[in-house]
Amino acid sequence: MLEIKDIWKTFNAGTTNEKVALQGVSLTLADGDFVTVIGGNGAGKSTLMNAVAGVYPVDQGTITIGGTDVTRLPEHRRAPYIGRVFQDPMMGTAASMQIEENLALAARRGQKRGLGWSITKAEREEYHTLLGTLGLGLEERMTSKVGLLSGGQRQALTLLMATLRKPKLLLLDEHTAALDPKTAAKVLETTETIVRRDKLTTLMITHNMRDAIAHGNRLIMMFEGRIAVDVSGEEKKKLTVEGLLELFSKASGSDEADDKLLLS
Repeated sequence: MLEIKDIWKTFNAGTTNEKVALQGVSLTLADGDFVTVIGGNGAGKSTLMNAVAGVYPVDQGTITIGGTDVTRLPEHRRAPYIGRVFQDPMMGTAASMQIEENLALAARRGQKRGLGWSITKAEREEYHTLLGTLGLGLEERMTSKVGLLSGGQRQALTLLMATLRKPKLLLLDEHTAALDPKTAAKVLETTETIVRRDKLTTLMITHNMRDAIAHGNRLIMMFEGRIAVDVSGEEKKKLTVEGLLELFSKASGSDEADDKLLLS
């Protein structure tokens, strides 16, 4: 469903601020894979996700989603293929619009616009049912402005919007980092439920090693713009934080980042 071949990305090339963010990264996700991505600051995980989303054009290499080469497509042209939830709960929704209006926008992602009723009765019933699955009571507040919701409620709504029309690829960019632990756990639980129910191919960046181990069927750890660790299946199920750090030390040839990873 996602195939990344030998992608490179350098920022500020040829200047004193030159930074090689991705160094020949290759990664393949099968249909339905749920891959968690972890690494210290500057490891390249966010750059990788932004390259897949089309925010940053890559210097070389190819990116294919669902068999379509999207390497040269701008961000908005990738919208029909990708659902995305950002770290900032304010980025995924329109604050001045109602909950149901936000869902209607998400339902029409990638479609041509025309004149007609903005939200049909059938759609409203569908949204009511979907919001009920979140367990946050939002199904009874469908005409409320999204700007009145808490960060956790907005993030749960954004997750619902990103998956309303099953995307070929779901990108979760540290989507619980700005939430308190209790709310973050609820959003992660909702994430797991939606991904499993719809069998979504998912790439989730997290700053929390325990979350990276607990969720998904595969884990990759990045270091200096490369994939240093890639574990899946039974090996991932048996993984601990200590075991992950040991794998990282062996793969990178250094344990200097261990403290940074633990702190992050």
